[in-house]
Amino acid sequence: LVFEVEKEVSTGGSSSERAVEAAKELCDGVELNYVREAGLQAQDPLAMAPIWKDLTGSTVNVIEMSYLDMYSNQLQDHLTGGGSYDVVDVSPLWMQDFVNAGVLEPLDPYMEQYMNMADLDDYLPVYSSEGVMKINGVTYGLFDDGDVFMLYYRKDLFEDPENQEEFQAQYGYELAPPETREQMFDAAEFFTNKYAPDLYGLAMQRLEGQAYSWFIGPFSGAGGEFFDEDMKAQINSEIGVQTLTEMVQQNTVMPPGVEKWGFMEILSSWMEGKTAMIITWPPIGRWGAGYGDTAKQMSWVPASTVKGQVGYMLQPGGRPTLAGGFNMGVSSDGANKECAYLFAQWMTSPDISLQRVMLPFSLRDPYRISHFESPLYRSAWPEAPEYLDKLQEATTGQWELGIPGAREYMEAIDNAVTAAYAGKDPQEAMDEAAGRWDDITERLGSDSQKAAYEQWEQNPWNRPGPTVEGQ
Repeated sequence: LVFEVEKEVSTGGSSSERAVEAAKELCDGVELNYVREAGLQAQDPLAMAPIWKDLTGSTVNVIEMSYLDMYSNQLQDHLTGGGSYDVVDVSPLWMQDFVNAGVLEPLDPYMEQYMNMADLDDYLPVYSSEGVMKINGVTYGLFDDGDVFMLYYRKDLFEDPENQEEFQAQYGYELAPPETREQMFDAAEFFTNKYAPDLYGLAMQRLEGQAYSWFIGPFSGAGGEFFDEDMKAQINSEIGVQTLTEMVQQNTVMPPGVEKWGFMEILSSWMEGKTAMIITWPPIGRWGAGYGDTAKQMSWVPASTVKGQVGYMLQPGGRPTLAGGFNMGVSSDGANKECAYLFAQWMTSPDISLQRVMLPFSLRDPYRISHFESPLYRSAWPEAPEYLDKLQEATTGQWELGIPGAREYMEAIDNAVTAAYAGKDPQEAMDEAAGRWDDITERLGSDSQKAAYEQWEQNPWNRPGPTVEGQ
């Protein structure tokens, strides 16, 4: 596959065209510093920056840093005087903290001047809503990455007649792609018992730092609530403890040492055909199908041995985790705010963003209606329609907490999860996490936190529970 980003912009007053025309007048010779996560995440803007310069004369310098450093460095830069960055990448998890600290420039005036406002209707509502692009009704970011957890499974293993017969005999029901956590565990246990050590039934990222993401969706889908009406933590409820207990149990049917596995270990195991099921972010769903495997930026990815056998399912057990994602924002301290905004508008416009999410090496995932409906994307590989349909269906998931102190709250869950993996009693681990949540709430102010949480819950995708209501 050879995929080249088009240098032509569409006509008819599109947001991409408007951004380019304005930038020609305002931004020729201007340098912009754009923060991106180090590694493969940076390859997309590195590919786009020369095109932007050819079109407008403006240079974009891509500043790479780790995911965790993106939060602290961008926040610290503002608190110490700012000016190092022009375009910032902000997870919805951090938005409230960044807005409260004054890091982000309000974008509504720029949008009204430059954007084709009809393009806002092309965003899936889950991505353009309160707590994601907007805080208290003000737009501070243009959403740019449709992260959501999916289950990827081996069709050949599930459809094998011998496997089906043996599973039926052992478990008393038909072997099928799992819709519940119980069914997922049974299938994983069956495949592990039959095929290990050559193949294990299940693998998920367990490495400390983002382990909380695998807790949020199942907890919410089972009916868990983050806080009660008095803003007291509820993560150590019976549902919370059961969720963590199941996560520990799942490790018993995963590869040895999975407690230290990150994204790369999951990727390698899947591409090499050593796992029957994984739960992770969307890119592996494309790469496992062999999409883009000849791109030079993909040379580090193991060749897929499961091409043509990849099936797509929602994360079992209710609501998938809407895990991460990014907004493109404008630094309030930047010297070139208008040019920074125009670059962000161009990058996230319907036509340019489609090309970007289709780049084989991109870690940006579909987020616009036009992405999911694109004939070009839906013909990219044989199973692409199934992939896109399931991704869109999964956007009824649960956002990670997005109130002030969200990163601290999530770190407390992360510590509890990794402690339980190491042998700590799940009830004790969750009790400690809940105590830390209450301490965070008290420190930041219970009344103000309650008000922020009530505002955040106005977005139906933020509200915990088995289903999304009121969308």
